[in-house]
Amino acid sequence: MQHSSKISFSDVSSSFLSAPRTPTEGVFPSATSNHIPVPRSILSNPSRISVAQSARSSAIPLSTGMATPRKLPRMKSHMIADRNDIDKPWADKPNPRARIAYLITYAVILVGLAGGIVQCYFNYAHAQLDRKPLCLVMEENFDSEDAVFGENGSFSREVNMDGFGNGEFEMTTASTNNSFVKDGFLYIVPTLTSDSIGNDAVFDGTVYNITGCTFNQTQPNNGFITQNGQTIFNEKGYVAACSAVSNRTAGTVINPVQSARINTKGKASIKFGRVEVRAKMPNGYLWPAIWMLPKDEVYGPWPLSGEIDIVESRGNNIQYTAHGSNFVQGSLNWGPTSFLNGISKSYSWWQERRKSFGSEFRTYALEWTEDWLRIYVDNRLHTLLDIKFNQPFFQRGEFPEVVFDGPNPVALRNPWINGTNATPFDQDFYLIMNVAVGSTNGWFPEAQGDKPWLDASQTAMRDFAQAQANWYTTWPTNVEDRAMVVDYVKMWKHCDGN
Repeated sequence: MQHSSKISFSDVSSSFLSAPRTPTEGVFPSATSNHIPVPRSILSNPSRISVAQSARSSAIPLSTGMATPRKLPRMKSHMIADRNDIDKPWADKPNPRARIAYLITYAVILVGLAGGIVQCYFNYAHAQLDRKPLCLVMEENFDSEDAVFGENGSFSREVNMDGFGNGEFEMTTASTNNSFVKDGFLYIVPTLTSDSIGNDAVFDGTVYNITGCTFNQTQPNNGFITQNGQTIFNEKGYVAACSAVSNRTAGTVINPVQSARINTKGKASIKFGRVEVRAKMPNGYLWPAIWMLPKDEVYGPWPLSGEIDIVESRGNNIQYTAHGSNFVQGSLNWGPTSFLNGISKSYSWWQERRKSFGSEFRTYALEWTEDWLRIYVDNRLHTLLDIKFNQPFFQRGEFPEVVFDGPNPVALRNPWINGTNATPFDQDFYLIMNVAVGSTNGWFPEAQGDKPWLDASQTAMRDFAQAQANWYTTWPTNVEDRAMVVDYVKMWKHCDGN
């Protein structure tokens, strides 16, 4: 059977246009039309139509692949917005919880303000201020060394090498190497003993007698003590204070450091009043102190008659873990026996975060009345100690009722039973300034800052001396930084004597 070779235009057009389209850019000029015109040459020649159809079936794309643009929504003007949607907060019903929250907030603010005003008033009205007239007892600006250390000078040098009851490792001298006045300042400077007698003499084969020992002048009753009902001179105390022997076998050494300790005993003292000292603390493994002791020890030997420490410090750097040179401490020492001290209930300190008290001059002050005592640095906001005499010190100390005298229990006696709440701090005290080196009383805690000795060791001073290469490197070579430098000292007392 023969098939007809004729084909209609509508068949070609329909078949040609219904073929699948593969998107390929740039093949046909029209990107949006679905109607593809067929050339006349193809329509007049059936064989060419067949070729075209074959080529088209070979996935010749008819579209550029570009999507028909999406119609964007028309913007709506707010001018013709539905007026029913306009926010009318005044027409809303109030939220009672929100109102209560506002009221509570404002009430708390008002209560806080009122409380602050009341607190400020009572702090001002009840501030501990010494309102009694003060009379100047001493003012020393260190303009002349003779006026300071001369026959009628403001201060006396203590010459001693017994450790002052603390097991200190220095000897205090009258040498101008260790205490002197220069350019309006007082210097208290530690030096090495080996610089004057040699290193070998410090450790062995030397009997050292300190020049100008002041044991007789500084000890109560001029060095006389009562023993077995008799008054005798304290020879043992005198030997310990005025001489030392170095013996390598016995482990004894000559005090490896020389320093100075000066006081106003017999020259200036106060009972209630004010003390002000402007000073710069030393740097290094040192123990500077500005403090006071009782003139007459009315209630007995230390600590029965008390001790006032206006400022103590450690010259160790600020990385020292047991309060280094960025700490200063104020305290009171008091107790009914030599081995019971209530200092733990009457001491405190002030701290600087990033600088040493040896970097600049600071003002250390004591305010002292029959009702309270305050110690501070620079101003009253920087308080080292603030204590009220609102109860007897024997009660404050919470001491045991019984103590042991050897193997025998003994009822503890209250040495201040006939005193006031201020006792034993109700008598004349004089001023002391010194730079100590080391000790065995615990001021330098064990295992802190590479401490080269043990407090309980019988050879603690020798161990310290042998470790000179460690601690001496902490001392500044510049005297200005190694010394305690004092700008002025002022002392006032209550003009009425009370």
